[in-house]
Amino acid sequence: MKPGPNRLAVTGIGNALLDIITQDFDEIFAQLGLVKASMSLIEESQLERFYGAMGPTIQMSGGSVANSIAGVAALGGTCGYIGKVANDEFGERFCHDLRSLGVELDVATAQLGEGATGRCHVFITPDAQRTMATYLGASNQLRVNDIHEGLISRSEITYVEGYLFDLPPAKEAIRKVVNFAHDHDSMVALSLSDSFCVDRHRRDFLDLVTGDVDVLLANEDEILSLFQLRDLDDAFAAIEELGILAVVTRGPQGADVATMTGVVSVPASEVEHVVDQNGAGDMFAAGFLYSLALGADPVEAAELGSLCAGEVITHLGARPESDLEELALNAGLL
Repeated sequence: MKPGPNRLAVTGIGNALLDIITQDFDEIFAQLGLVKASMSLIEESQLERFYGAMGPTIQMSGGSVANSIAGVAALGGTCGYIGKVANDEFGERFCHDLRSLGVELDVATAQLGEGATGRCHVFITPDAQRTMATYLGASNQLRVNDIHEGLISRSEITYVEGYLFDLPPAKEAIRKVVNFAHDHDSMVALSLSDSFCVDRHRRDFLDLVTGDVDVLLANEDEILSLFQLRDLDDAFAAIEELGILAVVTRGPQGADVATMTGVVSVPASEVEHVVDQNGAGDMFAAGFLYSLALGADPVEAAELGSLCAGEVITHLGARPESDLEELALNAGLL
């Protein structure tokens, strides 16, 4: 059942990044000193060099949680987004992109000295691998004063991006987000984002997961890193002890959902040809969280997540190109 009037299914808070995507047939990423299939952080002084080295590009609002929120909108869901951009061309493009999808925004504008709008240069090689050079800029300057109650107070689920933990001010901002969510009975969902991010902030994540998170989304590497374990069964035992809902995505092997009665595996959607793996996890989160917001059980929610992930890997870019809502309706998942 859809959320009532003036309610939002999901509001996300994350790094507001403009994705700049190119098909890289000549391994330009290597000439720029990047390691294939990895994400490297770059400085503002390097932006011109990286952008100039790219061939023709697709540019669209990005960042992990922003992609998920765009997915919720594509499924026909009401949704909101909280982030931070600079007062520049890239910031305007980021906001316009999400607004055009029907997303409600509460996006702060960076002050002098907080950097330009964040952007992610994405190099897609013919084997569908993505190599990224990310400038966080204004996106990672989210502060307590940038967080307001409005969107969170109306949301069934508030979705937090783990990448935000990379700067101390953002950690305080996340605490404020979580408190607002608790005040308004909004479920708190957390994405672990990246195994290196988990390595950097394990204690913070464990504190949050132990006391404040209702739904945890991770891939296999991230969940093993969180609990410092080698075996997925042991990780699920740790999740069960915490008593939270968790879903672990495993690429072509689908997703494992930790339910009250045990772990249920949901297969990945079958696709003929993988073009770009960028955004698969983000679209899975979109389907999973939207379905939960509608009152579906976690396994049904994972099935919708799988459908959304399957659509996005068949083309370039981290946003759906097909009518996701129609696909979901035809599959009996909405």
